[in-house]
Amino acid sequence: MAGYISEDSRKVTTHRLVEMKQRGEKISMLTAYDYTMAQIVDGAGMDVILVGDSASNVMAGNVTTLPITLDQMIYHAKSVVRGVRRAMVVVDMPFGSYQGNELEGLASAIRIMKESHADALKMEGGEEIIGTVKRIISAGIPVMGHLGLMPQSINKYGTYTVRAKDDAEAQKLVRDAHLLEEAGCFGLVLEKIPAQLAGCVARELTIPVIGIGAGGDVDGQVLVVQDMLGMNNGFRPRFLRRYADLHTVMTDAISRYISDVKTSDFPNEKEQY
Repeated sequence: MAGYISEDSRKVTTHRLVEMKQRGEKISMLTAYDYTMAQIVDGAGMDVILVGDSASNVMAGNVTTLPITLDQMIYHAKSVVRGVRRAMVVVDMPFGSYQGNELEGLASAIRIMKESHADALKMEGGEEIIGTVKRIISAGIPVMGHLGLMPQSINKYGTYTVRAKDDAEAQKLVRDAHLLEEAGCFGLVLEKIPAQLAGCVARELTIPVIGIGAGGDVDGQVLVVQDMLGMNNGFRPRFLRRYADLHTVMTDAISRYISDVKTSDFPNEKEQY
């Protein structure tokens, strides 16, 4: 089956994402953390590939995103970029690489861009990190913002529940969204917030707003690829739609391989030299 827009082979850029928002075309975004998956996701016609710090969870088995290092994010980003031709590749700046120190944040951003050859970076936070955002953008590096549930701040929240349900937090989120746009961010991710609030933010901003658990009135959607392919069995939030059951498919295939090895069915005469 051909990709949805695979006939359009032009490289996706920040400018093209704004054009997509302006004409009402939804933006598709998925994570990838390695070369093989990146090739598949890009070849299917994905607009944006996020090298998420969620690699800490799905690739390394950590409980939170906090442990993943700058070096590890660069490794994943380099692997993904090698497998991508069309999609825009956005890389998460990991926890500790930009909070509280603008010059350290700029140095981290430059390292990611120079060593991975990615297209852009993503950072969690609003007013608290706006100085670092401006400094990175002034160096010519595109930045995507991230508001709502911010996994790097999970120890502060103490829960993965929906954010910005009360008026004060909702007002701060709207204010932060405008600050990020004014600082020069080319896009914004809103995670796990009320759909009505997310829709309002998307309408108020001129930059594309991508949602994850933020309803359908935003400009695009992002999911973790292992989640939407059903490779992870235990993670079942309301916002996740499973497009395959690869956990069952892969388990069955591996079980048949084990059986064929044990019974000497594999390899057969055609499968040897």
